[in-house]
This record gives sequence, C-alpha cells and structure tokens, in this order.
Amino acid sequence: MSAANDDEPSYIDYEAFLDPTFSSASFANTLVLSTNNPSDTPLDLSTPLSRVLFDIQEIDSHIDVLTTRSALPLLAHTKEQNDASGRIVSEIDTQIKALNDSYKQLEKEVIQKHAEAEEVRQVASRLWETLRLGRAVGRCLQLGRQLEVQHTELSGPTPSRGKEDHRALVRCTHTLLSLRELLSSVSTPGAEGFGLDRVDAIRSLRETVIAPIATSVRETAERIIREFSVGSSTSSALTFAQSEESKARTVSALATLYLLSPTNLGKGEKWTPSLMLQALEVYLRSSLQSSIAGLSRALGTLPSLDRTLGEVSARCQNVVALEAVLEGTKAPAHPLLPVGTKVEKSGNMLQPLLVHLETGSLASYFWRTMAGNLGSRVQEIVNKGGVSARTLRSNRQNVGDAIRDCVIRGSRLPSAVGGSAAKMKGKAVEDAEEQWEREIAVMVGSVVGNLGR
Repeated sequence: MSAANDDEPSYIDYEAFLDPTFSSASFANTLVLSTNNPSDTPLDLSTPLSRVLFDIQEIDSHIDVLTTRSALPLLAHTKEQNDASGRIVSEIDTQIKALNDSYKQLEKEVIQKHAEAEEVRQVASRLWETLRLGRAVGRCLQLGRQLEVQHTELSGPTPSRGKEDHRALVRCTHTLLSLRELLSSVSTPGAEGFGLDRVDAIRSLRETVIAPIATSVRETAERIIREFSVGSSTSSALTFAQSEESKARTVSALATLYLLSPTNLGKGEKWTPSLMLQALEVYLRSSLQSSIAGLSRALGTLPSLDRTLGEVSARCQNVVALEAVLEGTKAPAHPLLPVGTKVEKSGNMLQPLLVHLETGSLASYFWRTMAGNLGSRVQEIVNKGGVSARTLRSNRQNVGDAIRDCVIRGSRLPSAVGGSAAKMKGKAVEDAEEQWEREIAVMVGSVVGNLGR
C-alpha cells in the first residue's frame, strides 16, 4: 500500500483508517455532518453513502493493481510455503507414526498392566478392610463374652446378697471401658472400631449384653454405697475383718462409678466423676433425711430421744468412716479421658466430693445441714404447744447436753476403721469437743435456741 501511494497518490487518508483509535461511528458521524447542515430535516444520506462506496471502489482498484503487479512473487512465495508444509507434514507423519507405535507399546506394557494391578489393589484393599473389621468384631465379641463371665462372677455362685465378688465389679468396669473405647470410634475412619455399627452382631451385642450389664454394674455399685455401714455405737459394731470387707466393697464400688462417669466434655470443661458424686450425695441425703425425721419425732416424745440420738450419731459415724475411706482411696487413672482434660489434682476420691458439696468436712456438712432443717421442726412443736412443748422446754438443758454428746460421738472415727486412735476417753473427748465446737453450737442452737422461754 505504501508503494502504491508513492506511485499513484490517493486522496484516501490511510493514516486515519490505520489509527488504533479509529471509530467507525465517529467517522460516519463526521462524514454525515460534513455533507449536511445539522439543522436540515430530513438529513441527506445519499452523498455520504456515495462517498463511502467510492472509497471502497478506490481501495478495490488499489488491491487489484497490487495483486496484478506482484502475482509472480506471490505465487513463488505460495509455492515455497506449500513445499515447506509438505516437508513438515512428511516429517510429522514419521514422528506421529513413531509416537503411535511407542504409545501402543506403552499401553501394552504399562497401562494394561496398571489396570490389572489397580484391580488387584482394590481387591487387596477390600480384603484388608474386611480382615480389619473382622478382627474388630472378634475383639468386640470376645470382650462381650468376657463381660458376661465377669458379670456372672460378680453375682457369685448364688444370687443371694453377700455372695457377690466385689472385685469382679472393677473387672467388669474395665471391660466396659474397653468396649466403650472400641465402640466410640465407629464413625472415625482409620480407627479400630470404624464400621462396627454396620454389623448386626455388634448391634445385638450392645442391646442384649453391654447395655444391661452396664446398668447392672452401675446399680450394684450404687447399692453397695447406699448400704455402707461400720456398725453403730448402740449395737454391736463390725469386727475388723467385716469392716475391712465393707471398705473393700465400697472402694470397688467407688472405683466403678468413678470410671463409668461420662467423659463427653465441652471445650474447656472440667471433668468430674459425676456418677460417684451422685451416689455419695444420695447416701448423705438419705442419712440426713432419716436423722432429721427421727430426731424431729423424738423431740416430740422425749423418752425416745436417747435411742434416736444414738441412731443419729451412728449415721454420722458412718459418714465419718466413709470420709476416711474416700480420703485413703487413690483416684484411679481414667483411660478414656482426652489428653489435657482438667481433673482434680488431689489424688484421692474425697476432694471432688468436698468441692461438689462446698464444705471442708463431711461431718461438718452433716451436722450443719441437719441443724439447718431442725429449726423449723422445733418451731412447729413449740407452736402446737401442749405437753410435748412444755416437756421440751423444761428439759432444754438435758436435751442440749444430749445433743452435744451426740455430735461428739457421731464425729468420732469408728474403731473398726481407725483402730485404737478412734477410742476417745478423758482429754481426747475434750479435744473432740473443741474440734467440733461450732457444729455443737449450731446443733444445740437449732433446738434449744428455738424453744423460747
């Protein structure tokens, strides 16, 4: 085009058309405005259209001239390009043929063998998964059978009370924990118990063996704690051997409830042996309710007061003995607690209970709770009046002394538990009175302080 412009000058402005910023809309608008008056209505478009058509014809003529002059060079160039293309195609065909041959060899030696190997891998993987699941099912069923045997040992040769083997209680608990750990991972890929929930035998095992035995073990442990007793001051106390057996049964029950306590915690939540604390709280509440009800009745009929106070002091001695057992029992390590879980650092089983009850001593908790409930009972007796109220007022000094002796006796550690150290005479009684001075004052005040004048 430049050569054509040099030989034959053209009125067409090629620079404007070749400008990168060229806009056909702007060019058409300029062309229309240059051949019309903007105020004319309607506009005459024939002139600008003729101008454009004339320009196109001019360019067509230029193209024709250029192609005519350069026909030979163009044909020669085209021939060279075609020859080069032919040579390239020939070379490429050879390369493509070699590549296809290589691919067929590769497909034969690698791809087909890889497909066969992949099938073998899938078969092996599924066989391994089946073997893993079979082992987990076998272990679970074995633990279930072991649990049944241990539960049978717990009941003893006969189902009568007193024949049970409390040591089997802890063995059942550890087996239950193993089963719980195995079954808790049924939805965790890669875990030992993954997929066990899809096996009918395991579902049946959970429903017919694990759940009933877990309930039975828990109820047995709770019953042992409810029945804890070391005798009383008004009846024949347990022998040393009987006391040791009672403590051993209680320790087994405590360990069972400690280990069976749920371990599903929220983030940052501190773990506590909730089942053990509930059972102990039920034991204390039962002792308190019986003592409060009995003493309330005895204050209305004073002849039975001495016997009732003896029973109350015996119940408190059981509480003191239980406190000694808890303090002397080391808390077992819980195998299912997550790493980093916050646990009471005391090391024994007493501290979690004291923290739960917000007290420093079970004996103090017993007397203070009892005193807090006696005041209203005494007020009822006084408000009713009659012989009971007059007798109670006239004997307030004797009643106060009897309650003081009851607190001192009840706060002693039974000899069957504490040995000779529990036998308190002379100065030892005075020391005990000083030690429990506040509890004595609270108990005496809850009765005598509500009698009025």
